[in-house]
Amino acid sequence: MNTRRNVIEAVHCMSDEAWKRHANPWSVWTRFAAVPALELAVWSRAWIGWWCLAGVAAVIVWLLLNVRVFRPVEPTGWAAKGVYGERLHVSGSVPSEHGRVLRLLVAAGLIGFALIAWGLSVLDAWPVALGTVTLVLAQLWRIDRYGLLFEQHQRERSDA
Repeated sequence: MNTRRNVIEAVHCMSDEAWKRHANPWSVWTRFAAVPALELAVWSRAWIGWWCLAGVAAVIVWLLLNVRVFRPVEPTGWAAKGVYGERLHVSGSVPSEHGRVLRLLVAAGLIGFALIAWGLSVLDAWPVALGTVTLVLAQLWRIDRYGLLFEQHQRERSDA
């Protein structure tokens, strides 16, 4: 196992079992649901002040638990293949044609995140909405690209 993978997996406490659980479609889709939940928690500071941090903490705890609470799955569906492809990316096994697209999608996601952060800081709905759409579309496309990466990896292994 290479050093990059060791560091990333250690920081996120991702074991083989955690990756298989994270590949469960319930894990993938409920992580998407955390985006508007976190936005609502932050926005709620306008109504409940510092108590909004309880909602923020609840979402963060959910995101930490999320990769461990669902049953492990094999890479048979779209979401699972995407997560298994993400694991290949973490290990550094990404051909250049995937790497360029993945970097662009990460950049798009960061732009979406910046719009969300700006909108939440000034409590303006349009940058939050635009940022959310940008972030979610970039993440969906990234999962799809990871799935293609995983399928390509499987084909190359079976041809060898």
